[in-house]
Amino acid sequence: MTFSDVALFAIGLVLLIAGAELLVRGAARLAALAGISPLAIGLTVVAYGTSTPELAVSLRANFTAQAGISVGNIVGSNICNVLLILGISATLAPLIVQQQLVRLDVPIMIGVSVLMLMFGLDGAIDRADGILFVVGAIVYTWFLLHQSRRRSDPNDPDSAEVALPESASTGEWVQDLGLIFGGAALLLFGSRWLVTGATAIARSFGLSELVIGLTVVALGTSLPEGATSVVASLRGERDIAVGNVVGSNIFNILAVLGLASVVAPNGVAISDPALNLDIPIMIAVAVACLPIFVTGNQISRWEGGLFLLYYLAYVAFLILDSTQHEQLPMFSAAMLGFALPLTGVTLGVLTVSSLRRKRQRSKLD
Repeated sequence: MTFSDVALFAIGLVLLIAGAELLVRGAARLAALAGISPLAIGLTVVAYGTSTPELAVSLRANFTAQAGISVGNIVGSNICNVLLILGISATLAPLIVQQQLVRLDVPIMIGVSVLMLMFGLDGAIDRADGILFVVGAIVYTWFLLHQSRRRSDPNDPDSAEVALPESASTGEWVQDLGLIFGGAALLLFGSRWLVTGATAIARSFGLSELVIGLTVVALGTSLPEGATSVVASLRGERDIAVGNVVGSNIFNILAVLGLASVVAPNGVAISDPALNLDIPIMIAVAVACLPIFVTGNQISRWEGGLFLLYYLAYVAFLILDSTQHEQLPMFSAAMLGFALPLTGVTLGVLTVSSLRRKRQRSKLD
């Protein structure tokens, strides 16, 4: 590892964050002019904008025959988005969860995560699989935007509207489009330097490309989601905070992995470690959202803290496993034999209790 490797990685990361910020700012403004609800903006425009670094990095990694970084980036970002980003956001301020997320978007997130595992069982996400994912992304986006514009009842908690400005000058449209294209250009250069620097750093520490994609690159490309969700949480825009994470995870699989599989000559290779460990963990994290979202229709501070602890445990496991540390068996036994079962029982009890309270309230009404 040389200074230039670290410099390339750092500059690429800065460009990714700056590019995503410009892109999201311009895209959110244009979406607001179109009259899209805050939740729909979070699930689509903001989520897709903040996921553009994952798209740029994954496409770049595939063109340079670094599939490990491509897959690790997608899977690691999805795990990071839920455990770290939602964890930090909920710890700062409890997040309200709308029923649409519980009934539609989280089940879709779980479904596409399972599809990724099923499609990858043969060792690769090929071009046909990628086309199905891309079509799914288009259909999902169209449905969300269509539903958002149809819902206009102010008494419907799932149909909050964005106030439209009275008029928008040509200069404002040009400015917003300039932000979008400028952000995309920064993302292009940032992704190239980030992948180059990350690969060199990984090799110098003896880490596999999959591990570096799951940790360093995934964390770096998830920073736009983190900044957006944390700021939205602090400003009270909690629909955007939660919708951004869920939408980004769906977009990462359907659009990012889909497009990468379509343009890669032989599809995107899925390694055995990813199939046996990391993708199942991604699915488990997605499934864990349901009981946490259902309890009180919010993510409380202690649930956010729980997400954070599990993210730290996941990263610790990756490091111990990649270095074959002597403490790995003890760590794995503690997680599998105590922490995970205890968490599962706790969430199960809370979910059943919450559902019972809802049924009692519905009977009284």
